[in-house]
Amino acid sequence: MKTDNVNTDNVRTDSVHTDNVDLENVPADKDNTDLIKKFVPSIERPSRQWYAWVTVLSAIVLFGIYALVRQIIDGQIITGMRDNAVWGIYTANFVFFMGLSYAGALISCTFQLLRIQWGKPLLRIAELITVSSLIVGAPFILFCLGRLDRIHYLFTFGRIQSPITWDVIAITTDLVFCIAFLYFTHIRDFAKLRDIPDLKVAPWRKKMYRILALDYKGTPLQKKYLHQAHDIMAAIIIPTAIIAYSLLSWLFGMSLRPGWHSTIFGPYFVITATYSGLALMIVIMWIYRKMQKLEDQITNLHFNYLAFGLVLMALFYGYFSFSEYITEWYNLTETSAILLAKFFDFSQYAWLAFIHILLAIVLPVIVIGLPWFRSINSVTIISALVVIGLWIKRYLIVVPTLETPFIPIQDIREDWVTYSPSWVELALTFAGIALMILIFVIASKIAPIIPVAEVEDKHDASKPILKFKTQGA
Repeated sequence: MKTDNVNTDNVRTDSVHTDNVDLENVPADKDNTDLIKKFVPSIERPSRQWYAWVTVLSAIVLFGIYALVRQIIDGQIITGMRDNAVWGIYTANFVFFMGLSYAGALISCTFQLLRIQWGKPLLRIAELITVSSLIVGAPFILFCLGRLDRIHYLFTFGRIQSPITWDVIAITTDLVFCIAFLYFTHIRDFAKLRDIPDLKVAPWRKKMYRILALDYKGTPLQKKYLHQAHDIMAAIIIPTAIIAYSLLSWLFGMSLRPGWHSTIFGPYFVITATYSGLALMIVIMWIYRKMQKLEDQITNLHFNYLAFGLVLMALFYGYFSFSEYITEWYNLTETSAILLAKFFDFSQYAWLAFIHILLAIVLPVIVIGLPWFRSINSVTIISALVVIGLWIKRYLIVVPTLETPFIPIQDIREDWVTYSPSWVELALTFAGIALMILIFVIASKIAPIIPVAEVEDKHDASKPILKFKTQGA
């Protein structure tokens, strides 16, 4: 076939041209309702197992609230935090959950902007990871503070020069944007649930669906505006998430403490966040695939793609971890030597350090990288272990450094220098995990865990298509 005389300079890659179409007068699209009907029984009639989960998780959350009340009444003395280790498991949780939230934002918004078709069924899981992690993680930094009755001083007397003030602004902004993005992606599914005539739910829920659907009728013009809103929010959230988590890393990196003072903490934190969020997404995918029988929507292909991404993240993470420690070791100071020695001392942090390396670097590369060990179940198990390993890493970033002062302390009580979490801190940690799971459990009964309308759109002419024009012969 002869193609020498074909001029491709002005060829557009989109198959449907809608610039001159009067979308306002195009009839509404009659969406296929087969997929939404698959989720209707679980939305209408929660099972006994669902109620049991809600009861158990709510009890854990309530016990965490009781622990917080005891901490407010009795003070920080009932925690493990002391004069030197002023941060502990609360700060590790804060960094960990914030990382999950930013990873979910990056994944969902990247899928949206790049029009990744196979990623459509995973959008809502990623968005829920973002919002639930922000809701759970943000309060942990407040638990480190005494006198929570003065929390409003952060807003009334905050110094803009302080990285903590930057973090408050960034997290608040990110939470608002992410909740808006999550809601926008629910509108079409709310409209589908509203339009089911025999939906057997309480009247207040039908009214809720009607209000939240915003009179969405599925016309091409409405779809166009909604897709544009998705794109705008996604384009805003991606840089916001990267900046916000970089600001969090600068809380550590801008100090002069050995173990924290590092120029690579910004990209290191972003890589670690993406890695942990990707691993958690695989775990949640597996759970919903089994519980709601979503093999046709969450397929082997999804696990293959995300497993490949997990191996890449493990390699990147291993490289950054090696760079962090090799640069610290090469120019040792007395305090840096004391800190690094703790990671090789089995009476201190060597066990945690080596478990972290095994779970977050070695096992993912071996089990997922080698085809003989790779399966959906093995990928899921490794992903769960990665999440645990990366939480351990957050703990190792926070606590050992605080236990290593610039000037060695002599003749002082050991429990003033070392840190170990108390029952209050553990109770609040498990309450945070339970609350995040509870948000998923409740959200999946309000709307399908799969964005049904997005999945059903094989090709939507009202959805803007990213166009790239290259000049050439």
